[in-house]
Amino acid sequence: MGDALRPMARPRLYEQVIDRLREYVADAGLGAGDKLPAERELAQRLGVSRTSIKQAIVVLQVQGLVEARHGGGTYLVADTLDAEPVENLVERRKRLPDVLDAREAIETKLAELAAERRTTSDLDAIEAALDHMRQEVAEGEHGVEGDRRFHAAVTEAAHSVLLAEFMSSIADQITESRNESLRQPGRPARSLTQHIAIFDAISLRDGKRAAAAMRRHLRTVAKVRLLSWNPEDETDGDSEAGW
Repeated sequence: MGDALRPMARPRLYEQVIDRLREYVADAGLGAGDKLPAERELAQRLGVSRTSIKQAIVVLQVQGLVEARHGGGTYLVADTLDAEPVENLVERRKRLPDVLDAREAIETKLAELAAERRTTSDLDAIEAALDHMRQEVAEGEHGVEGDRRFHAAVTEAAHSVLLAEFMSSIADQITESRNESLRQPGRPARSLTQHIAIFDAISLRDGKRAAAAMRRHLRTVAKVRLLSWNPEDETDGDSEAGW
């Protein structure tokens, strides 16, 4: 038998809060840098507990849509609150640890090989990727394309057909981990600095140093709020009746 009669999932209350916040931001014409009402006010106006408001804010933070400043309120990072469906986040949260483990295992070796095998044209390609990411960061962007180019250039510099094929086989998952990491506050500039350290080691043909620099970088990449978020943490007892 199929699973058509499987138990129906109850919509999480904080997902409904997110929907209301998205409508509010659009109706009020708010944009990046604007402040949302205080949690207490939102809870009163929506008829839910502050716990549900906090859960909604955390989900929006995980997606890089808002920034919660300690003691200073919550501010929009983007011009809309077009949040991903929570189920997408849940599925990515399940995949991410394996992807990050694979990246550390493969890319650390790639950096070591790149230091040993790189050519002048390889160094030029890596440096061009750094310049691209540097420009993106200077313009306030996340540096996603520059990051992609950098890791692709290091992979190319390793001159390992098989490892390059492994990287290609998980390209979509790597893109997910890249986007997840680079939307963490302050992460683009930090990643750029770490890329430069990797490049310096590759330039010096220091394989051990290049591998260590790549490992440090990928362990930073792995520090994302999504992995500490618990999507099932609903203990406030709110019900749809409160709406």
